[in-house]
Amino acid sequence: MDTSPLAPKPASPREATVARRVQRRWWVFSALGAIGVVLLIGVVVTARAGRLGIDERFMNELVEHRSDFWIAPALVFDTVGAGLIGVFVVPLGVAVVFLLRRRPWAALYWICACALSAGVVQVVKHTFGRARPTEILVVSDYGSFPSGHTANAATLAVVLGVVLRRVWVWAAGVVWTVLMLLSRTYLGAHWLTDTIGGLLIGAGVAVVLWAPVAHRLLDEQERVRGRGWAWQTRVGAGA
Repeated sequence: MDTSPLAPKPASPREATVARRVQRRWWVFSALGAIGVVLLIGVVVTARAGRLGIDERFMNELVEHRSDFWIAPALVFDTVGAGLIGVFVVPLGVAVVFLLRRRPWAALYWICACALSAGVVQVVKHTFGRARPTEILVVSDYGSFPSGHTANAATLAVVLGVVLRRVWVWAAGVVWTVLMLLSRTYLGAHWLTDTIGGLLIGAGVAVVLWAPVAHRLLDEQERVRGRGWAWQTRVGAGA
């Protein structure tokens, strides 16, 4: 039995029921979830010619208090959050860890979530074409809205939280995503609403893709732990 800190906790009957319910109603998340909110934000931003008061006030505060002490770690987040490391090294590395731990469904879920999240971000970027802040300190690709770095961070947080099902994993994921959000605005690479949009896309895509495989992930988890959750459920249902 796997008792390491990264081992997910055993599934309870209630969690098994939730997994079935989520799998059965996945279309609710895809139709009414966070991605729809992102599109709404994009429409509002476009209608206001890319300028929102909250974005400008937040950016002015950050620029006023910039220092080399905080720019250095923000540049680290810039490097690991996208590019070669964020797009290839991290996704492939996490997938390999899942496969080594005999979690092929988790690996597939993770890779699909990363790919779809990145794809949605690029589609939205080119749909709205929002200009980046003039205070930007790094070189970035086309389109400010939404933030791809923040979307990647949110996808990582939700997928690992769903698969590992540990409070500390969720907490670490939230901290990582918030720090990524702050680093992107601190460097002037994104407006505040860009990072919120990225967060919603990353989390929304992870939830949408989790729904169809929620039951399989729990089944896989219990099989790896040697508890035979799926077999026990079937036997119990036929008793």
